[in-house]
Amino acid sequence: MSHHRTPHVPTAGHTPDDDLTGYQVDATDGHAGKVSKYSADLGPRFLVVHTGLWVLGKDVVLPSDAVMGVDHDARIVQLSRTKAQVKSAPVFAEDTHLGDPRHRDQLGGRHGSGH
Repeated sequence: MSHHRTPHVPTAGHTPDDDLTGYQVDATDGHAGKVSKYSADLGPRFLVVHTGLWVLGKDVVLPSDAVMGVDHDARIVQLSRTKAQVKSAPVFAEDTHLGDPRHRDQLGGRHGSGH
């Protein structure tokens, strides 16, 4: 039985001040994870997504322009990426990503929209 929802992209977007921590993350081809608790610390240009199971998953960093829409009522973030693209995103390293703003700038340049 598939739990994939029909993509719902609200007309209203999201703002840098939105706290998306805990929201479900849906890729173009199904559920990809949840927004990690670290997202607010990384700034509005990035989203940290926990993929996989609670213990076996990993946190990856995605640029915020990968977000197609946010449904605040359902607490779902809809991405313009596939599950494979989400899983292959750079792994979030707290010391590197939170400690060095230059690294975040480089990450944004290297891993742009991917379109």
